[in-house]
Amino acid sequence: MNDLPQQLANGLLLGALYGLIAIGYTMVYGIVQLINFAHGEIFMIGGFGALTVHLWLPSGTSLLLALPLMILMAMACSVLVAVGAERFAYRPLREAPRLAPLITAIGLSIALQQAIWAFYPDATKSRPFPEFEGGRLDFGAFAISRGDLFLLIAAPLCMITLGVFVSKTRTGRAMQATSQDPDTAKLMGINTDRIIVTAFAIGAAFAAIAAVAHGLKYGEVNFKMGFIAGLKAFTAAVLGGIGNIYGAMIGGLVLGLAESMATAYIENIPGMSQLGGGAWKDVWAFVLLILVLLLRPQGLLGARVSDRA
Repeated sequence: MNDLPQQLANGLLLGALYGLIAIGYTMVYGIVQLINFAHGEIFMIGGFGALTVHLWLPSGTSLLLALPLMILMAMACSVLVAVGAERFAYRPLREAPRLAPLITAIGLSIALQQAIWAFYPDATKSRPFPEFEGGRLDFGAFAISRGDLFLLIAAPLCMITLGVFVSKTRTGRAMQATSQDPDTAKLMGINTDRIIVTAFAIGAAFAAIAAVAHGLKYGEVNFKMGFIAGLKAFTAAVLGGIGNIYGAMIGGLVLGLAESMATAYIENIPGMSQLGGGAWKDVWAFVLLILVLLLRPQGLLGARVSDRA
């Protein structure tokens, strides 16, 4: 029990990272009903974009000075790939059966992963990512790394900003209209193609910010990091109620806490010593997903079909 505050802090930080990526999933699904399984690779490309800027800058450049440029480059790379994917991979299949864009998304995910592996120098192994100098920050009952401070600021700020944007701005209201009835939205003069591209771009930008946070937290990026992170983010989006912005973040926090608690304490339960530790954290994450789908299929903050009617 002495470790409980530290495990809670670890779980909340991990969940904030999942939630930040999950917002991209929920943005796209909420408008075009598409599960973009390439979103994890868009997150990964953002990490390599940020690393590229760091490698271009003169040696010895302060990370605080480099960080804004790294974030901008990460967002530019991720948004460019996401917008290109929407235009050339998903838009031609918009009227196709639901399975066609899903298979396309999986294929695009593999293609992007292999492209980085093949063309980025030394991407076949983990590339070191810059970290803040100094030890961990001690808050008495728990400690966090200096890189976690970026995540603590970025995750709630992005969520709140997006919530205000969707609810208060003209474009945000157009997104809501397109999500509810795209055909009627067109009749009302809304350019639904532009709205869909905007949703892809916003989701990709948040994935890029999450990639920078991931690099600062773990000190490395690799071409495989988007696969598991993408699955976890999709799980978080489903847990919170896919299509709900705040639900995506809450789902991420629940998932992060579940992973952290299971990793630390499951092995101490009599008869379950073989089911604990880090090797089982992914298993428990998906066990949680199954339980939520069985007990509350619409997710924690999702609306029932009857509520939408």
